[in-house]
Amino acid sequence: MKRIDDRLIPVLLLCAQALVWPGAALVRGDVPSASALLVAALVAGPVTALLALRRARPVTTVVVTAAACALGAGPLPAGATAVLGTAGVALALYTVATERDTFTAVLCVVALALWQLLYGLTLHGISERDGLDLVLTALLYATACGAGLLVRRARRTRRTSERLLRRAESERHRLPAVERRRMERELHDVSAHHLTAVVVTAGAALGLRERRPELAAEALRFAVDTGHEVTRALGAVRAPAPSGEDLPSPEERLLDLVAGFRRLDQPVECEIDPLPDGAVADAAYGIVREALTNVARYAPGAPTRVRCRYGDDRTDVVVISGAPLPGTPAHGAGLGGGRGQGFLRSRAREAGGTLTTGPTEEGGWEVRAALPGRTAALTERPGTRGYRLAQVTAAVGLVLQPLLPVLVVRAEAVPAGPVSAGVLFALLAAAQAVTLLWLRRAPRTAHGVLFALTALWPVAMAAGDYGGPVVLPPALGMLALCAALAVDAAGARPRVLLPAVAAVVQAAAVTAAVLDRGTTAPVWAVAGSATAGALLAAGTAHWCGLRRGRRERAARDDRDERLAAWTEEAVRDAWAERRRIAGGLETTVLARTADMVTEAEAGRLDATAERAREALAAMRSLLDTVREGEAERALRPQPTLQALDLLARQCRATGREVEIRLSGRVPEQLPTAVDLAAYHAAETLLATGDDDRPALLELDTVESTLTITATGVAPAAHPAVRERLAPRLAALDGTLTTGPADTVRLRLPLTTGGGEERER
Repeated sequence: MKRIDDRLIPVLLLCAQALVWPGAALVRGDVPSASALLVAALVAGPVTALLALRRARPVTTVVVTAAACALGAGPLPAGATAVLGTAGVALALYTVATERDTFTAVLCVVALALWQLLYGLTLHGISERDGLDLVLTALLYATACGAGLLVRRARRTRRTSERLLRRAESERHRLPAVERRRMERELHDVSAHHLTAVVVTAGAALGLRERRPELAAEALRFAVDTGHEVTRALGAVRAPAPSGEDLPSPEERLLDLVAGFRRLDQPVECEIDPLPDGAVADAAYGIVREALTNVARYAPGAPTRVRCRYGDDRTDVVVISGAPLPGTPAHGAGLGGGRGQGFLRSRAREAGGTLTTGPTEEGGWEVRAALPGRTAALTERPGTRGYRLAQVTAAVGLVLQPLLPVLVVRAEAVPAGPVSAGVLFALLAAAQAVTLLWLRRAPRTAHGVLFALTALWPVAMAAGDYGGPVVLPPALGMLALCAALAVDAAGARPRVLLPAVAAVVQAAAVTAAVLDRGTTAPVWAVAGSATAGALLAAGTAHWCGLRRGRRERAARDDRDERLAAWTEEAVRDAWAERRRIAGGLETTVLARTADMVTEAEAGRLDATAERAREALAAMRSLLDTVREGEAERALRPQPTLQALDLLARQCRATGREVEIRLSGRVPEQLPTAVDLAAYHAAETLLATGDDDRPALLELDTVESTLTITATGVAPAAHPAVRERLAPRLAALDGTLTTGPADTVRLRLPLTTGGGEERER
């Protein structure tokens, strides 16, 4: 996806600023002075240039933009820096959120809002209108920061998905080679240690037949025993692939682990979410197993809680044990090697997470691990403590900068007056913003605090003698509730009654504010209108959150399905390589080994030695075929239909009958996309066929359409195989149909060149 030029938005903001001032002043007939235009140019020029380079130094851009616009607003008329001072700063904050970590982004928003508050207080105080302007500006900054954080999270999720898919694709090509090398080692061991020994023993017995006839009987017995051992060893090589359904899921493994400790009279309570297979599940299993083992060693019988929560951002694994029971001996206290804590931390670190351990207040022990979740490939580690301290110190210094004139210059005493509504509104908005930050960690508490703060908006209006639009302050408070509702609805377990409760609280706040101001409308009409509006806002926020949650879950499920499909394909290709080599064993080595055993049991030493040599030669020939196949895979060019003969030869090397027929109507030069798709389709069809049945591939071109007809590949009609072929066919508008018996037919349009033939 192409990114918009970084210079475009700053230039548009500069044009908008020019329209607001001096454009609007010129339309009214007010010509700005030359000094005012010079100051505006000195402010707008550097700010625009800095915004164009905002991705390189986003934090510096925020500070310089805010300071320059604030300094320029002094000598210039109202609105001369309004666009750059609000939208420009918001753009810089958005960039900070997308390019830097969450702590830096939140610190910039809070520091900037406090700086503007103190700057306004030191200049002219905070009036009712200024307070509302400050609240709206803070909401704009918070919105820009939140949007940036969402974009960064989506970008990180996309990169993680791409990385996982690339890894799965590399595994798909790596596993067959690994399986091939492993089988090569196993076959080499069999040939080096078993068949060679039979050949040498039989040859020695034949050479010493006249002088030591008893060696012949020993050689025959050795040949029989070794033949059976070779058959068993090669039978293990030819073992079928294990079914994925036979392997327990990570959740089942953890539950079985807990059940095993319960059988040892260890009381364990567990809350375990389903986990996907992978490094995170393995790390969680290892951490829980080590933690429960330590509990059984040092605190047998102590109540223990195991919790494993699999979330979007992180996976929490917690094991908490109670204090050791008095009078219960710890027989296993001396069995540990002292490496358990190090192993726990290494497991968490290898999975991309962190782990902490320590005693609890009740005298027990706690193990807490934070591992990556669905969207995070690695745990986002915070910066060093010194770096964070420097950030906070710099932010505090910038925030307190507006107070320096007050501290240095002695001002006249100003009689204290009532607190303005603007200050109260700003405090309420800040409290709601801070509460939103705790939504994920403590959702119930955060929702309760938000409801209480919503009820305080009418109180602030009355305490500050607010005289503006009566619905505006409660509406500002409703924005935080809507954000909380959207976040809750986007989660895995949305609370159904939460929107109704929020609507009731908001309706009560609006009704109280309107009645306190005074109105001629009846109370039921005010309450009904407020309830309808609150229900509409809460329902809209809940609906938007549900849609966003469904979209994210659908994208995650799609990624997981693709990842699972590619992983399954990698395993299937590895076992296909095993079956390919096993087919050669079946028709060559095993058959000759069985003949060797038969001859040895019949007492024919000469024939036994000859069959052993034949079996050894067949084994070495098979090893050479394996090595040649690996070299061909490493050096072969981009596969096209010209490589079908090589593909057929590889299949025949496994003992399977494969025939490929190309009609004279198939052009020598096909479009590249069609050529590649046709080869991969043929490769997939042959890989899914039955090794015991001959396969036939017929390629023909009829009416500018390449047709591939496969016979003897009945498993190719399976839905899983159709899913593998579907992306390549869909990219070329191709089709797949299954005919009678075991026939599969693919049609690929020749999009390049087909139109010319029809015109001729």
